[in-house]
Amino acid sequence: MTRIASRVSQLNGEGALAVYSRAKELEKQGRSIIHLELGEPDFHPAAPIVDSLRAAVVEGRDRYVSPRGIPALREAISAYLKRTRRVDSTFENVLVAPGCKMALCLTMMALIEAGDEVLYPDPSFPIYPSFTRGLDAKPVPYFLEEKNQFQPDIAEIESKITSRTRVLIFNSPNNPTGTVFSNATLEKLAALAIKHDLWVISDEIYARILFSGEYKSIWTFPGLAERTVIIDGFSKSFAMTGWRLGYAVAPKHVIDALDMLVLNTYTCAAEFTQVAAIEALSDSTNAVDAMVAEYRKRRDLFVDKLNAIPGFRCHSPDGAFYAWVNIEDTGLSAEELAALLLDEAGVAGIAGAAFGPAGKNYLRFSLVSARSLLEEALSRIERVSTRWRATVSR
Repeated sequence: MTRIASRVSQLNGEGALAVYSRAKELEKQGRSIIHLELGEPDFHPAAPIVDSLRAAVVEGRDRYVSPRGIPALREAISAYLKRTRRVDSTFENVLVAPGCKMALCLTMMALIEAGDEVLYPDPSFPIYPSFTRGLDAKPVPYFLEEKNQFQPDIAEIESKITSRTRVLIFNSPNNPTGTVFSNATLEKLAALAIKHDLWVISDEIYARILFSGEYKSIWTFPGLAERTVIIDGFSKSFAMTGWRLGYAVAPKHVIDALDMLVLNTYTCAAEFTQVAAIEALSDSTNAVDAMVAEYRKRRDLFVDKLNAIPGFRCHSPDGAFYAWVNIEDTGLSAEELAALLLDEAGVAGIAGAAFGPAGKNYLRFSLVSARSLLEEALSRIERVSTRWRATVSR
């Protein structure tokens, strides 16, 4: 019998999609489901972005283009990062891809050899360890713990660095915890990267969804621009999830390597979406600020009321749009509780182990539904909580 390459067996899926599938099955049965499992904004792109896309198609902007992305968009990304993050780069440091996940996977392919070790946060986006294994490398977790406000323990990270460690990955604001790494943490991570000659992959897809302060990219620390790859895109900040458009920002020789991988895979991202993305970056209607303001209101509403439910404990996230909820005091496992909430309350959330073993006592809820739906979800959770209230000691 013909066989499938063994690397496929090293990959894993995303828990959110499995929960979504089950939730859709229940909806087909006539059940009312509130979807808090997917990290997909309920907003849509601002009208000028859609208008720009429409005009680009009418103008025939649907041809093959440069594998690195159209120059105007690469210039716009460079200017945008300088304006919003003080990242000093040029268009030569930018490569456009059909989605952040593709930009991330290409970057990992370019930087990681078989047998290398890759440091990644636990809990975090499950693709980090999955794709590392697919490259025949070893994923090495470092833990984001509640006792440390979900900031990484630098001493722990350094203790796990070996002669085979090649890459340090992190995501700030973090999915699923919503933690924004402090400047002190970033400074220490930068020092580690230089000391041990590591590549840094900084996943900044939630950088604009920040509830206070100014975002600090590790790229801006001395000596880090030449060893950092920023992964970002349009899905979260501009509500363009289905448009599949992301990018990598990296030293030019890394971009050259990514370019070769693009030529051997997808050729280029669609031209018309790239044209529209230039309009998105200008944010002429201030849609990003309005969206973040709404997320802040949702966070305050949901976290405050969630913490009033016996057995639940949730730190208020500093960024992104997730509630990371400790449910250990309910006496139920996260898997049991997630199933109970979905089947009996019609509220879809994700058991935290989907983001790594450190998430075993947590649930993640996405704050991507209107406040009225969040309030209804909270009411449903409150009603079902009678199932575990007796076990909670307060």
